Amino acid sequence: MRTAGAALAALSFVGVAALAGCSGEGSGDGVSQRASAAASSSPSPSPSPASGWNPKPGSVAAVGDSITRGFDACSVLADCPEVSWATGSDSLVRSLAVRLIGPAKAVDRSWNHAVSGARMAQLPEQMALAAKERPELVTVMMGANDACRDSVGLMTPVADFRASFEASMRQLRAGAPKAQVYVSSVPDLKRLWSTGRLDEGAKRIWSLGICRSMLAEADDLGPAAAARRDAVQERVVAYNGVLRDVCAKDRHCRYDGGAVFGFRFTGAQLSPWDWFHPSRDGQARLAEIAYRNITAAEPPA
Repeated sequence: MRTAGAALAALSFVGVAALAGCSGEGSGDGVSQRASAAASSSPSPSPSPASGWNPKPGSVAAVGDSITRGFDACSVLADCPEVSWATGSDSLVRSLAVRLIGPAKAVDRSWNHAVSGARMAQLPEQMALAAKERPELVTVMMGANDACRDSVGLMTPVADFRASFEASMRQLRAGAPKAQVYVSSVPDLKRLWSTGRLDEGAKRIWSLGICRSMLAEADDLGPAAAARRDAVQERVVAYNGVLRDVCAKDRHCRYDGGAVFGFRFTGAQLSPWDWFHPSRDGQARLAEIAYRNITAAEPPA
């Protein structure tokens, strides 16, 4: 079981940390963790003539939130884009960009436009920036901050979430009409709660205000708390339905089939500073999932 004394001291200093973390801007690289050497060295599959999907794109632009910025993966309350699952340079994580195009080329052929704290309403702006890079692939991981609010009532309405994602795709297509898009599902926040609530250190950190809609009063199993968590879970499922459906309307878009939502993060894959964001190990797992789905001959079911 983890302890979190140092993390508590640092987080108490700022008062609160959220999935969004601190707002961050700029570009970076990143992702970390050992993956099988065989996976990276094996021959890449050929593009499928039926779908037109290229399983080996030569450049990657990432958009999203604090997860893609590597927030709290290297140090407390700080972005660490070098370990980002999508574009990072960390040799242990082996980001999607590194796996697809190699560490040398990834330096100049990958861009990270994700912003810690971003919600779906901010995605159109990020997509416009990504389009300017003219990438062959754009990765999207967005939506956790829309559900992780101080209360259930503050969560982004599903209709607004859909409108913003549709606008994001239009922004991308205006500048990069043929770029492929890989969309990750929103993680399972209720599973995170059920895992972390067994750890006293995690609960102390969460009590400072992390994702209150799901994680507040983690030991409360009463009907009101259960209903609150169920409402967040239902909203995340609805968001993932939007991501799936909107992506399905674009011939160059591939949804992960709920792979990230279904991944069972353990304490080893979560940041020791907030028990919420992915650690280096967690970032590597995200890179593995993305690489597997992008290089597959067919999209996930």
